Amino acid sequence: MEKREYRDDYPDKTLYIPGPTEVREDVIEEMAQPMFGHRMDRMTDLYTTVVEDTKTFLGTDNEVIVLTASGTEFMESAVLNLVDEDVLVTTCGSFSERQANVAERLGKNVDTLEYDWGRAVKPEDVRERLETSDTDYDAVTCVMNESSTGVRNPIEEIGDVVSEYPDTYFAVDAVSALGGDYVDIDAHGIDVIFTSVQKAFAMPPGLAVCVVSDDAYERELEKASASWYGGFQRSLDYYDRKGQTHSTPAIPVMLAYRKQMKHMLEEGHDARDRRHREMAEYTRDWAAEHFDMFPEAGYESQTVSCIENTQGIDVAATIEQVSGEYDMVFSNGYGSDLGETTFRIGHMGEHDVESIRALTDAIEDVAGL
Repeated sequence: MEKREYRDDYPDKTLYIPGPTEVREDVIEEMAQPMFGHRMDRMTDLYTTVVEDTKTFLGTDNEVIVLTASGTEFMESAVLNLVDEDVLVTTCGSFSERQANVAERLGKNVDTLEYDWGRAVKPEDVRERLETSDTDYDAVTCVMNESSTGVRNPIEEIGDVVSEYPDTYFAVDAVSALGGDYVDIDAHGIDVIFTSVQKAFAMPPGLAVCVVSDDAYERELEKASASWYGGFQRSLDYYDRKGQTHSTPAIPVMLAYRKQMKHMLEEGHDARDRRHREMAEYTRDWAAEHFDMFPEAGYESQTVSCIENTQGIDVAATIEQVSGEYDMVFSNGYGSDLGETTFRIGHMGEHDVESIRALTDAIEDVAGL
């Protein structure tokens, strides 16, 4: 690839993609503070604030790790920390299939419970597999919000099923949902759940958040090998001793995170969930009027709508024209089979129904709907 020089004259675009999403101006400004050392008392104040505020917002008594990484780090470390040999990966789209690929590359024995793209994982199927399989799985994994297809999997009910198997741990990829779709983590036996802050947390990219149960922590202690950078023990023990991260963090993004988490606490988890639900309902109604929804009915995402292109519009051209004329960016379908047959609208973070309506009005105008 040849060098393409970065310029200083790019127009600002309002983001309606499945992440990154829009960020408040005062949150961005937090990143311009003077630098300080990551082993200073100031860092302890900052990191303990963001960790404890995250626990409060999510309503969890479990441990929280905030690490400089993308959520993919915890996708990998959850497998390394929980799985000795066998893992059951539920797949229904690109990102759940990626979980299976990650586990395979880590040398684990991977069984999959597969669904067609657009279909949701069913708790009764998980129960049947756990009951009938000759394999005693170390862990079951699931993607809460399959943003490639717009499916919201019922992780609460799946977690209840896995909880009946005390030697099997439950790990959830909530990268494109947590913070915009309420889940009671502690009540449903979720041992590990992780996200990236550039999605529904409405933050600049750069941090991953992971909630870890006591059982998952103890599981890692029993293992002969585990993740180093994303190790639960390494991260949580260092926090207990020092109130800091074990490795140098992205301090400017941590400062932005502190500011944004205060906004999220002020809004409240229930209210934030309700706002995202209202945006999702509006988008589904709009899609029903002009197109159709791609995901299985009753399992639609609360943060990303995947819309079936029943009118055969030129998706790529429409995206380009909406971007050029309205400075708004939405997304095509994800994966070779869905690129032109679907398109996606991210309604997460700091958006509301009015801002989503501005986008759908622009799509209607450009596509002649």
